[in-house]
Amino acid sequence: MAQKDPVTAFPIGSQGAFDELRVDQQLCLALQTSDSLVTRLYREMLAPLGLTHPQYLVLISLWQENGRAAMGDLRRILCMDTGAVTPLVKRMESKGLLVRSRDDLDERRVWVDLTPQGWALREKALEARRSVVRQLPLTDAQIAALRSELQAMNEVLLTALRD
Repeated sequence: MAQKDPVTAFPIGSQGAFDELRVDQQLCLALQTSDSLVTRLYREMLAPLGLTHPQYLVLISLWQENGRAAMGDLRRILCMDTGAVTPLVKRMESKGLLVRSRDDLDERRVWVDLTPQGWALREKALEARRSVVRQLPLTDAQIAALRSELQAMNEVLLTALRD
């Protein structure tokens, strides 16, 4: 008969009711690890373009918006707070990838516009993304399904956390 842990009264080496606290059962760790590994792949592919992963995300957001978005819209699209987006955009502006300007009718609104230099990175960024996707151990269908599930979860969580 297995010896019992004096605190939990479970057999030593058994977690019993606490199995859900095992590290390998943590969704948060699985998500964090995947995020870190995928971001590392992007970092390797984007470095030759002089881009960081967050800068890439700003660029693809602006390309999606035809080269122009308000700072607040970028913040919402990227799920980042103002304290993260503003310095990121400022660094990109100093690199000549975009320009910021105040709205003529509403001084509180700041527009972000791609420069020709920002637009010029589009093809190379697409190739970087394709290279990352090729390295993932997933089919296109699996990637689409995983992304869809994560987006659905994020939408529910964002709504719940706003309330």
